[in-house]
Amino acid sequence: MSLAGTALVLGLFSFVPKKDAQTLNVVLEKSRIDWIAAKAGDFHTGNFPLKSGSIQVDGGKLKGGSFVIDLANLKVTDAAADRLGNHLKSADFFDVAKFAEATYTITGVNYTSDNTAEVSGNLSLKGASFPVKFNVNIRGTGERGFFGQAFFSLDRTALGITYNGPAKDVQLAVHLFAK
Repeated sequence: MSLAGTALVLGLFSFVPKKDAQTLNVVLEKSRIDWIAAKAGDFHTGNFPLKSGSIQVDGGKLKGGSFVIDLANLKVTDAAADRLGNHLKSADFFDVAKFAEATYTITGVNYTSDNTAEVSGNLSLKGASFPVKFNVNIRGTGERGFFGQAFFSLDRTALGITYNGPAKDVQLAVHLFAK
């Protein structure tokens, strides 16, 4: 009798719909990567727009994703906008004539608390791939979509951008909305 009861319960649960992972598309007009590059006595600011992207969420948790960064439309937002913007687009830095885009693909997500995760991934830039890891603060995930932010620094020379300028450490702020 207990075997029949167990089979009945298992049979009923097999018809309960399982919630699968969702793929959410990045909201481009609300998402971007801000940057600050400092040097002795001065700094420069700007941002990289995203061209496309999506994330995977399962049970309200970030599981993966990939993004296309629009290097050709990078913006410098300080007084040196015209001069520096053209220099950053040149072969000294991003060489947008050959490499107009970069991609970041998440390879792993390790939650360290309910709203904080360490994200691992690969950044493809100028024909090469580099591992990039950072912490992300999950500000919201649910019916209204996903919002996450990350604040971290990168040594541009570790990414193959070896122009002999004074600012090697670049501060990044990633703002990502997806629905």
